[in-house]
Amino acid sequence: MNAIEFESSKLGSKEHWDSVYARELASFREIGDEGEIWFGEESMYKMVQWTAEHVPYSDDPTILEIGSGNGTLLFTLHEEEHYSPKQLCGIDYSSDAVELAKSIALQRGAQEIIFNTCDFLMQDPPPISQEHQSSRRIDSWDLLLDKGTYDAIALGEKDELGRPPVFQYPSRVGRLLKPGGFFLITSCNFTEEELKTNFATQDSGLIYHSSIKYPTFTFGGQNGAKYSSVAFQKIIQ
Repeated sequence: MNAIEFESSKLGSKEHWDSVYARELASFREIGDEGEIWFGEESMYKMVQWTAEHVPYSDDPTILEIGSGNGTLLFTLHEEEHYSPKQLCGIDYSSDAVELAKSIALQRGAQEIIFNTCDFLMQDPPPISQEHQSSRRIDSWDLLLDKGTYDAIALGEKDELGRPPVFQYPSRVGRLLKPGGFFLITSCNFTEEELKTNFATQDSGLIYHSSIKYPTFTFGGQNGAKYSSVAFQKIIQ
């Protein structure tokens, strides 16, 4: 199934996520609740482990999370034992999500993680460092992370040609990655094969690299997993 086959839903609207993060921000300010971990801790820790294995800390990698929400994935990456990358950035189109992540960062002592309000499909993320800015290169990220953002965007309103907003997502990813850089995505709506079909294209410049394995289950005679986590790499020309 391609993203174009999904019906539009409130889960794909900015208004919905603004409402979600307004509540979570209010809850954090009132009782210190950091909010929900989307897809649970297992998938988050598996993404962190994959990153530590394939994106060497010694290379001082630039890492961007698309749709970072409350920042939990980046905080977990930052706190990973023996692996603590310094150039971490999260973007989200909900300003309350960004405010929540910044507040949690302050509480955790992780203010070096940068969080910015940015609509990934329409805007480029701001430079993460002076060197980043001086290079004037858009393709300057070593790793892009997505945990549920692509799923949500796939439920957005279709354009006049019947295309969901995600049709432009893979090329946006390829545009931001350095040659040889990685994109790691976790989805609950798309299978591994569907993600390969959607992202490993000539337009994106991405090729399949690897996948993360999860426990499988059988339903209706078919085997499957609750989540799909797939890594792609940008082709080196």
